[in-house]
Amino acid sequence: MAQNTQYNDPQPQISMIAYKQRLNAWTIVRVLSDTQRVFVARFRSRSDADGHLQRLRQLSPDTNFMVVFDFQSDEALN
Repeated sequence: MAQNTQYNDPQPQISMIAYKQRLNAWTIVRVLSDTQRVFVARFRSRSDADGHLQRLRQLSPDTNFMVVFDFQSDEALN
């Protein structure tokens, strides 16, 4: 029996991208002001984020960084 090898379903790629983004929920942000933040890096675990944050603070002691949990509810529900 012949199989259709030309069939490409875009849905699995979309769900894999959303799943991969949900894995990296711990984020280091650079605080510019009370309302402005710049995402620096994303990590799977809090301890990884804390380790990188410690190194960033050594390299740039005058810059304000913070670890946050970035829960993206609209992507998580899809």
